Amino acid sequence: MIEIAPSILSADFAYLGDAIQTVEPETSWIHVDVMDGHFVPNLTIGAPVVASLRRHTKSHLDCHLMITDPWDYLADFAKAGADSVSFHFEVGRTLELIRMAHDLGMKAGMAVNPDAKFDDYSTYIAKLDLLLIMSVFPGFAGQAFIPDVLESLRRAKEIIEESGSNTILQIDGGISLETIGASCAAGAQVFVAGSAVFGQPDPSGAIRELKRAANLALEGSQ
Repeated sequence: MIEIAPSILSADFAYLGDAIQTVEPETSWIHVDVMDGHFVPNLTIGAPVVASLRRHTKSHLDCHLMITDPWDYLADFAKAGADSVSFHFEVGRTLELIRMAHDLGMKAGMAVNPDAKFDDYSTYIAKLDLLLIMSVFPGFAGQAFIPDVLESLRRAKEIIEESGSNTILQIDGGISLETIGASCAAGAQVFVAGSAVFGQPDPSGAIRELKRAANLALEGSQ
């Protein structure tokens, strides 16, 4: 599985519907960055915008909850039509959040910051539908890729293979033609890309190029 999940954080918020339609021929995932101005020093969008997007797309709406108290909002995102929610390991109550997301009919994802210690969160990996490895510190788009996280990807892939789980490995931050190959070779399957897609003159063409680079790396690692 190789999928590009364009992040609407880098799209023009006045034309989000148009932006999604532009990339839908090349992807079935749309990444929605939700920031509360508390867990991260930025404020973006919430469940009402997800509900609006749901009316205009059948794509998988992948919501990254960079918020301090996700347990208070999971029901809102489920009602809005989110397909998956990724809460941060750093906020705690991980098993409870996994159960809540599943009970609400959503895929349960867990995001981890670049400085998270692998052994602290590794026991949760096989219980998840999605593990989101942050290759930048969350809060703002356009940051440089942190290569140290590739080791976490490799170790997570080993746990998934050994456990026989179906956990999807996702990476977010600084994804470009220069970084996607190494990320794919390390085990990532879904790549969140913001400026590398919506910052390009041809967003659909940019996705095709990213997929091509990922697949070449995958073939080379086998």
